[in-house]
Amino acid sequence: MNIADKIKLFRTNKGLSQKEIALSVGIDQAQYSRIESGKVEPTISSLEKIAEALEIKVVELFNEEKPIDINSYDKSIVDKLRLLDELYDIEKNSIFNIIDIAISKKRLKDMLSNALNVAM
Repeated sequence: MNIADKIKLFRTNKGLSQKEIALSVGIDQAQYSRIESGKVEPTISSLEKIAEALEIKVVELFNEEKPIDINSYDKSIVDKLRLLDELYDIEKNSIFNIIDIAISKKRLKDMLSNALNVAM
């Protein structure tokens, strides 16, 4: 998949229009359309601005893996996970501990509920 196709895929996955990205980047929609269609090769500075508008890292445009196609419900979760990666290790560990506690609590509750149902 080429960069133009990846840009378009990221944009459509986020539910954004070409006009929205073009405004954010500071170019007209026609120029942005030419970038997305592969008719124009974007400059590095344009790629940086496009990546920022798409809330991704520039390197993701060069990654060989296909971008994750997510529905609108999962989009906020995936976006938050990407942001989580930017936190300091101590902050990440705190969040992971909270998640572990919540999961353990749920499993314990489910286990006790099942045990009570079996006992009755």
